[in-house]
Amino acid sequence: MKECKFDKVSRVLEIYSKLTNGETVRKNEEAINYGVDERTIQRDIEGIRNFFHSDVATYGTTSSIVYDRKDGGYKIETKKNICLTNSETLAVCKILLDSRAFPKDEMQGILEKLIACCVPKENKSLVNELIGNELFHYMELRHGKHFLDTLWDIGQAIKRNKLVEISYKRTKDKKVVKRKIQPVGIIFSEYYFYITAFIDDKELRESHDIQNNPYPTIYRIDRIKDYKVLNECFKIPYKDRFEEGEFRKRIQFMYGGRLERIRFEYSGYDVDAILDRLPTAKIESEKDGKYIIKAEVFGNGIDMWLRSQGENVKIIL
Repeated sequence: MKECKFDKVSRVLEIYSKLTNGETVRKNEEAINYGVDERTIQRDIEGIRNFFHSDVATYGTTSSIVYDRKDGGYKIETKKNICLTNSETLAVCKILLDSRAFPKDEMQGILEKLIACCVPKENKSLVNELIGNELFHYMELRHGKHFLDTLWDIGQAIKRNKLVEISYKRTKDKKVVKRKIQPVGIIFSEYYFYITAFIDDKELRESHDIQNNPYPTIYRIDRIKDYKVLNECFKIPYKDRFEEGEFRKRIQFMYGGRLERIRFEYSGYDVDAILDRLPTAKIESEKDGKYIIKAEVFGNGIDMWLRSQGENVKIIL
């Protein structure tokens, strides 16, 4: 082994420079070059690897040192923009606050973690100021329920096709009923999280006249009083799999029901707002500022929305 010609700082900086210039660093070669053993070079590489990890929070980039078996040495892999930008973080914070999806303490905790992970230190106070007033006056929903763990447990049950037994407080009569369900999706809409699921009880399905309905029932998660993920599994053929995105396009105010086709005349000022609200909507014709629109929807939630449009909308039978 040669006499050491470099101090540690110079050695690490040169190895760092080689890596960032796209060169392959081989421990045995560097040990001979710098007059140290291979374990010392390994520690140098680990130190550089730890430095790269610290870049993530500061610069929004991540660089990893990986071992290339083909070249027999270490190389650098860099991925950019893995963190949200300042403006993206601010936008997400504003959307979260407007959603009112969580109790205030949970919302505050989520926002603090989001800002801590994604915003550079010098900009944290600015982002906090821009959302501070809205957070201070934040009005949590009346149910006040903490359900993040429930959300995660049911999400895992969906992934593993596990049956779930729930005690659920119905909206219409406030009665708590037990249901054994096949959960297939989680959807957020209009302040609330919902589970989409098929009732597993055949007799109950028949009594509710849904035995031939290929679409799921909807349960608001905060109304679940208790639940248990069972060891029993269910199976849905791939061709019949539930697609949350397609379902979400066709439902309003999370009122379930059968798939229907509607036609109506719209005479308001902003037809784009209608098309945004109803993703399946298509314009059949337009004359003198009046649009004939058709769309596919689930259930009667659409009736509430159509009535809210007043004289701008007329149903076409």
